[in-house]
Amino acid sequence: MTSSELWSRETADRYDAEEAENSSPAALRPALDFLARLAGDGRALEFAIGTGRVGVPLRERGVPVTGIELSEPMADVLRTKADEETLPVVIGDMTTTVVPGEFTLVYLVYNTIANLLTQDEQVACFENAARHLVPGGRFVVELNVPPLRFLPPGQIAVPFDVSDRHLGFDTFDLVDQQLVSHHFTRDGEDGRYRRGSCRQRYIWPAELDLMARIAGLELEQRVADWDGSPFTDDSPRHISVWRKPVG
Repeated sequence: MTSSELWSRETADRYDAEEAENSSPAALRPALDFLARLAGDGRALEFAIGTGRVGVPLRERGVPVTGIELSEPMADVLRTKADEETLPVVIGDMTTTVVPGEFTLVYLVYNTIANLLTQDEQVACFENAARHLVPGGRFVVELNVPPLRFLPPGQIAVPFDVSDRHLGFDTFDLVDQQLVSHHFTRDGEDGRYRRGSCRQRYIWPAELDLMARIAGLELEQRVADWDGSPFTDDSPRHISVWRKPVG
């Protein structure tokens, strides 16, 4: 059984509205261009496809997409956008669930690999990606760089969003490499805030590369964003691509 927290019906029902800014055609275009280019003429598999924020428009680009999703309520929302024949989805966890066929691209976006709370499960995720890839196929992960440099000595919390509608901050357990994202979100005009939180296991880029090597994958590129900007010491996130060797 995966350690990932299971997203509820309530969360699934409000997810698209809360992610509207990140789901607009302009916001998604660089990611879709990037993924479609790597998929080529082959098939794509999205781990943790959710409500189809990326998978549905990628399918509309002409890329055959299959999804794996742990949360049935999230998959139910996706089903309102694309039927099973258009975009098949298997309910299961991304570390062990196997779907038929082979893929030129497996991808995992929006920090979702960090939802796996143990190193063993994160390694298993890489192994499962490699299991589905054709020789020469790619595994793509979008992930934040742990913002530990912003932690003052003796403190465990780092804010990542302070606005009229939302207050968000992360708290860190540096021994076990765990973080909890805390959210206080305004629900309407009455001034009330809804509180939520989610746990993650943060991962350094070098640790990801070792996981990839264990799974038999080789780092092909690492960039700072979907537009391909260079990854530097100051980059807050990265898009990493590992390739399954040929032969």
